[in-house]
Amino acid sequence: MIQVADHVAEVLRAGGPVVALESTIISHGLPRPDNLRIAHEIEDEVRSHGAVPATIGMVEGRIVVGLSAHELERLANSDHVAKLSVRDLAIAAATKADGATTVASTSAIAHAAGIRVFATGGLGGVHREAFDESADLVTLARTPIAVVCAGVKSILDIGATLERLETLGVGVVGYGTNRFPGFFITDSGHPLDWSLDTPGEIASVLQAQAAQRVNGAALVVANPLPDSEQLDPALHDRVLAEGLSIVERDRVTGKNVTPVLLSHFHAATQGASLAVNVRIILRNAALAAQIAVALATSSSSGSARIAAHPDTPAQEHGFA
Repeated sequence: MIQVADHVAEVLRAGGPVVALESTIISHGLPRPDNLRIAHEIEDEVRSHGAVPATIGMVEGRIVVGLSAHELERLANSDHVAKLSVRDLAIAAATKADGATTVASTSAIAHAAGIRVFATGGLGGVHREAFDESADLVTLARTPIAVVCAGVKSILDIGATLERLETLGVGVVGYGTNRFPGFFITDSGHPLDWSLDTPGEIASVLQAQAAQRVNGAALVVANPLPDSEQLDPALHDRVLAEGLSIVERDRVTGKNVTPVLLSHFHAATQGASLAVNVRIILRNAALAAQIAVALATSSSSGSARIAAHPDTPAQEHGFA
């Protein structure tokens, strides 16, 4: 039921670097016709840093790891592409649907295929409204894969999301920072316990986790945009407040909240938020490729030089 493209399977058999990519951003996250062009740019970014991209999706009920150019075009241009989380995969396969995979389903499929690094834009999380939580969190709790992202979208309850990740045993490290990013903005206002500075250090953590065999959860690598590339924080805060007011006024709930808020961001920022979104995924694809290359070339005895948050003794985390 999972079809791994020949060029991806060959690299995996040889122990080479492969980066998983989601397809929801292509089918549901970016406007046409830019979505197909950007999908190819994301794959090219992975290749330019020495790894093989494997965009994951479903075509006529077949889970495909490493979509072809024709399959990418099909998912980018069709009006009948289902958004597939883990719970939807079997149903969509049985009905021979076309589908785009979310963070949760992409992570699960990538792990099943033997891919250890995944690049995305931002994670789902805990919503600000009455309890509503993305399936991303629970899936990451049971899927040992590195997920390179720009944190979670600032429209979510970031503090609650970080608490849930801790409860679920999902490791979170900042890449070159001890501040958790808020997707459109560099700093969400929440500190992190750990920061890593190189792809090699992250690869060493993945190797240590595999060797220990005590934690089967993901490692979230939070990769913030530089200050100069983020959405203007004042604009961000104003547009977010407006969007939340619209959601409350129109009584929008559940899975409809995120599309409404993101659509408002796009309109109210005159496309600036969309440009930031593209910068995020390209940067994350580059870092993920570098991690995959380091993981493929480093020895299993490598160790990470981990920088603990100044207020947190390293011994408390078991690394000292």
